[in-house]
Amino acid sequence: MNGDNPAPAGHGARLTIDLAALAANWRALGACAPWAECGAVVKADAYGCGLSAVAPALWRAGCRTFFVAHLSEAIAARTLLPDAALYVLNGLPPGSADAFRAHGLRPVLGTREELREWAAATEGRAPAALHVDTGMNRLGLSVAEALALAGDPVITRAGIDLLMSHLVSAERPDDPINPRQAADFARVRAAFPQMRASLANSSGTCLAHDARHDLLRPGYALFGGNPEPGQPNPMRPVVRLEATILQVRDVEAGATCGYNGRWQAPAPRRLATLSLGYADGYPRSASDHGHALVGGLPCPIVGLISMDLIILDVTGAHEARRGGIATLIGDALDIDTVGRAAGTIGYEILTGLRSRYVRSYIDH
Repeated sequence: MNGDNPAPAGHGARLTIDLAALAANWRALGACAPWAECGAVVKADAYGCGLSAVAPALWRAGCRTFFVAHLSEAIAARTLLPDAALYVLNGLPPGSADAFRAHGLRPVLGTREELREWAAATEGRAPAALHVDTGMNRLGLSVAEALALAGDPVITRAGIDLLMSHLVSAERPDDPINPRQAADFARVRAAFPQMRASLANSSGTCLAHDARHDLLRPGYALFGGNPEPGQPNPMRPVVRLEATILQVRDVEAGATCGYNGRWQAPAPRRLATLSLGYADGYPRSASDHGHALVGGLPCPIVGLISMDLIILDVTGAHEARRGGIATLIGDALDIDTVGRAAGTIGYEILTGLRSRYVRSYIDH
């Protein structure tokens, strides 16, 4: 994408999702454990990339098991994936068993109450997963609680077909909690030898110790996030965000721009205003350290990002012109880089992308 292809007039910014790169990332992650199945986490509208396009693309690539966070997300996914195994990570809300059964969905059960409710509603006729907490202290049965359930008929009555846990610090391979979690999970798995097991998230697929088991469940890395921070990113970029330059102006030394006049020109500068702001999901916190690329040249964001507009210092960027294009995610500005500049993480950048962009999907 470049300045010869401005966004359509309906909105001044364009979000491009590369579905071919997404599928390639899924295959690459699966190759990390060729003995295992590779699923996909597509919660939060497929990490902001659009479930309606992403889920079918992953199905075409060969993915058959998907994870979402909420029942409503699973119902939406079922209309797109009539034959997929769909797990709901946030468990079984009270009184929701009938809705799960009606749509053929699989709750990830993390309390005895959830187990009992699902077992009473299904009597083993509908599958579910058992969530064991090995260190996150967020959701799931404790290791001791899970071990105590070995041989309990409620496991059969609840149709448990998958044992899972969640890694705390998989992106930090030297963190001692990783082998501790792996050991605890192995203990629980040994108590339920008939079940498939899943521990590895995106970064977990890259850990040196065995966290991969029978089913991988990558999410962030599918969409181009780096599963190995500090190392070259093995994933292909999936998301590209570009905005139209609305206006270019020259300002004198001492001039300010944006709300509260927080930035002041240290010398005569050339400024460009982009049709994009925090209402589009580009974080206001990037005001101090964010950049965009104009003609490949990094141009700092100056002044406070406002609801619908961003100002760049394009001094020296000779391609900056009205109707031209600035790249906010893409090329040297991958989602992890953008997240760091905004004082957050790439996950938040992705999931914050709003729907009012002009969206386009490529699949080649």
